[in-house]
Amino acid sequence: MKLTVIGCAGSFPGPDSPCSSYLIEADGFTFLLDFGSGSLGALQRHIDPYDIDAILLTHLHADHIMDACPYVVMRRYAPGAPFPRVPLYGPAGTETRLAAAYGGAGETGCPSLSDVYQFHTLTPGSFTIGPLNITVDLVAHPVETYGVRIEHGGRSLVYSSDTGACESLRRLADHCDVFLCEASYLEGNSNPPGVHLTGREAGECATKAGAGRLLLTHLVHRWGSPAQTLAEATSAYTGPIEIVSSGAVYDI
Repeated sequence: MKLTVIGCAGSFPGPDSPCSSYLIEADGFTFLLDFGSGSLGALQRHIDPYDIDAILLTHLHADHIMDACPYVVMRRYAPGAPFPRVPLYGPAGTETRLAAAYGGAGETGCPSLSDVYQFHTLTPGSFTIGPLNITVDLVAHPVETYGVRIEHGGRSLVYSSDTGACESLRRLADHCDVFLCEASYLEGNSNPPGVHLTGREAGECATKAGAGRLLLTHLVHRWGSPAQTLAEATSAYTGPIEIVSSGAVYDI
């Protein structure tokens, strides 16, 4: 598998990155994990967006879904349209939420987004998307949110999505090769509970899970120092660790 970080800014776009979006490629299959604000533009530096084979949205907060709306325009109104529908996996209510955000219910002949997307509702468990084996489970966030484990060719990538500390994330990350984990908060602040992880908590989870490599993401630079986040994580995890950036590529 190849992982390309399209966007990794936490909660709102940063000066150097769009919001959350990650491209997974394996055996010629192109899978987009989250589609946050600004990511459609950055995605075009790496692939032709028409080549996306499937999309999974981990939860319905704007910083993880909003560019699924302009992508509708790209596919619906392009010369040569209509194109085949793109399978899109998300929590309950994804179709309604995206249609409302897009604002297209009043467009003549466009009452929904079902001409562009083939919607599938996530529930905890395992399934396949193309050549990828996917396992999802609920994690600790104020809305229905799924952590994701992706397996292919004997290798594994786990993505925390947005979450506070929880046992379900530790289980998903069990002995994974790469753990792509959010670290939005810093220790010592009055952080709202059950929303995001600190760097230390991300490191602790990686250690408990026996993860082979820890990639920190979803940092909010307005809320703290990336250097401090890295130091916190390093204090709790002794394996290979780094903070990701938009455009970074990893072979898994």
